[in-house]
Amino acid sequence: MTRFLLAVALLVAAASPAQAAPARWVGTWASAPSSALPGTDNGLPNFTIRNIVHVSAGGKEIRVRLSNAFGRTPTLFGSVTVARAAGPDTPLALPGTMRTLTFGGSPSITAAPGADVISDGVALNVPADSDLLVSVYTPTSGGPVTHHNLTMQNSYLTRDGNHAAEESAAAFGERTTKWHYVSGVDVRSSTLKGSVVALGDSITDGANSTWGANLRWPDQLADRINTRLGVLNAGISGNRLLLDGGGAGVNAQARLDRDVLTQAGVRSVIVFEGINDIQQTPHETDPAKIIAALKQIAQRSHDRGLRVIGATITPFKGWRSYTEELEAVRQAVNSYIRTSSEFDAVVDFDQVIRDPADPQRIRPDYDQGDHLHPGDKGFEAMAKAVRIATL
Repeated sequence: MTRFLLAVALLVAAASPAQAAPARWVGTWASAPSSALPGTDNGLPNFTIRNIVHVSAGGKEIRVRLSNAFGRTPTLFGSVTVARAAGPDTPLALPGTMRTLTFGGSPSITAAPGADVISDGVALNVPADSDLLVSVYTPTSGGPVTHHNLTMQNSYLTRDGNHAAEESAAAFGERTTKWHYVSGVDVRSSTLKGSVVALGDSITDGANSTWGANLRWPDQLADRINTRLGVLNAGISGNRLLLDGGGAGVNAQARLDRDVLTQAGVRSVIVFEGINDIQQTPHETDPAKIIAALKQIAQRSHDRGLRVIGATITPFKGWRSYTEELEAVRQAVNSYIRTSSEFDAVVDFDQVIRDPADPQRIRPDYDQGDHLHPGDKGFEAMAKAVRIATL
């Protein structure tokens, strides 16, 4: 009888469906705070900013992260909403999708200087590869404003009070090319495996890609994997590994915790930094210092359980600061990246976009024209070069 009961129990267990994975928060969009917005020492009192953001993965519940990273005073977020955009490049909300966000159950929250805040979750069906409107009303002074400088798309604002919960676009007559305050969007999902962060500079930030088309290389990577992973863009134009850059943000080592390690559901990071340490003034001519910084990022990321993918530095011959001495630094760093055991995998962006006839240059059909930044086609090649299995 005991054997019979055991056999029945085993048959029942085998016939039972596999238990669904529990839902968890996964990052679907991010923008690294780059600096304090010039001229906003008193904040933007009585403004409502309607930020347009393009998510990678979808979900049925959403939350938003706001940043006061560069604020020197407390900042009151008096009303914050999220909605699906009615179309591309519009502050008009899709009817029926406007949601008012709360923070610990409260409709407003004050962010301390240097701090981020995360909203409560709210039900909203968010399709993958879609635009959201994140509207933020700041009723009082508090600044300066934390922003992201290079967005490659429009957002909108009004200086005339609280219009955050309005579906209509009528109040939002002024365009801005910055993202104000908003630094992240998460979705709750039981099917996504997590998120991957692209840590980089202007090339990751999408500099000179087609305006409003979401063709940065992380966007095009997301198009390949957004049913499995969220893709978070932590690129800042002008960013360096070793030095802060004013409007180009604090150095990548200093911002690693905020922009990578604390992202929701993060499981891997693609590290694509170093060209600005080489080509910007003051030039870093000792590759060992750049390599040491990359090792630190890899070690700290591994300590948090992340997979680390090293990306080789792309060519820049023809760019205004190019010299053979600086090219030698790039080659030395790339040699380390290709052969190091510090990384779980390598994506050889240099090999992918260099000109076979002149390997110190970007391929002409991949070059946006300044010989430092790829164009849309180059970004596509970079996205395709990332092996999905390594993430």
